[in-house]
Amino acid sequence: MTDPTTRLNAALDNYERKTAMSKVKIAAIILFAFPTFAIAQEPVPPALYTAGTDITSALATAVAARPSMAASRIEVGEHYRINLIRRTEAAGAIVHRPGTELHYVTDGAGTLVTGGIVVRPAGGGQGNIEGGLARRVTVGDAILIPEGTPHQYTAVEGSITYLEVRFNVPIE
Repeated sequence: MTDPTTRLNAALDNYERKTAMSKVKIAAIILFAFPTFAIAQEPVPPALYTAGTDITSALATAVAARPSMAASRIEVGEHYRINLIRRTEAAGAIVHRPGTELHYVTDGAGTLVTGGIVVRPAGGGQGNIEGGLARRVTVGDAILIPEGTPHQYTAVEGSITYLEVRFNVPIE
């Protein structure tokens, strides 16, 4: 059996080791974390904000000018375009090179065909997709259309409005 003084000294040594280790951990955090925070604190531009009233107003103006397929430009950046699109009629097939698109349906419904190949009439005119996948899309649906993928709204139920975000597009 060890005497109380020996046990007390052992406990104090253990406490001092733990305290020293805690001080080392705190010092490491101060040395490594604060410089990281300082680097991360460089000023950056604010996020893009467009008021809903501005988007709605621009879409109303676009609808008045072109009712069957109106586009309200929200923002154009170095590598993206954001538009609000409203369609009241089916349209011909299109393929974007370059550019991947995201459609997020905000109002209405329609049939969107994606994939397959675009076939144009012998005399010219708008093409249609053969061998693609047709899906009914409606409010809340999101569709990612990769670059080079044919797509076409073949039917519109009254009207369809969707947020279109195009990535990796050239600036005009």
